[in-house]
Formats: sequence, C-alpha cells, structure tokens
Amino acid sequence: MTPLTATAAALVLVAAGYALGRYRPYQRLGNWANWQLRFHLNRWTSRPRQAALFGLLLLTDPVRTVNAWRHRKDPPPRRSPAVRINGPRIPDHTVNEER
Repeated sequence: MTPLTATAAALVLVAAGYALGRYRPYQRLGNWANWQLRFHLNRWTSRPRQAALFGLLLLTDPVRTVNAWRHRKDPPPRRSPAVRINGPRIPDHTVNEER
C-alpha cells in the first residue's frame, strides 16, 4: 500500500466516522424503538415484536431503558401547592358613575 493510498483510506474512514457521528444511527434507532413501543401496541399479536423492540431499545439506550423499567410503577409526583401572593393590596380602581 502506497502512502497516498493509506492517506486516502484514512481520510475516507475519518469522513465515514464523521458522517456516522452526525447521523447518530443508534440514537435514531433507539428513538424509533421507543416510539414503536409507546404508540403501536396491539395486545394480542405483538408480544414477540414488543420483546424485540424492547431488546433493541435496551441495546441502543441501556441506562434510560433500565431506569424507566425500574420506575414504571412509581406513583406520580405530588403536585406543588398553588402560588400565593402576599404583598401590598392593589387598590380597586373602579369608576364611580354617579358623580
């Protein structure tokens, strides 16, 4: 292999790596699998499909998938109390039409 060929091959590999880094195929595949699991559930016919999608999601984004699986039955967080404004009272500027 000549030095020119080695340099060209290295540039092609760098360009391919850059393109894959910009395209982010694992992230796109994980987002697609998550979308498929959330919105395309058919209880009777898709259990093997769901298992394959869950495996794909576990492969592409293991940390968030395991975290979501662990907390899937947690109760929803409590709502915060309503905002109370304790400041000077604003005078009511109504128009007195009898004058």
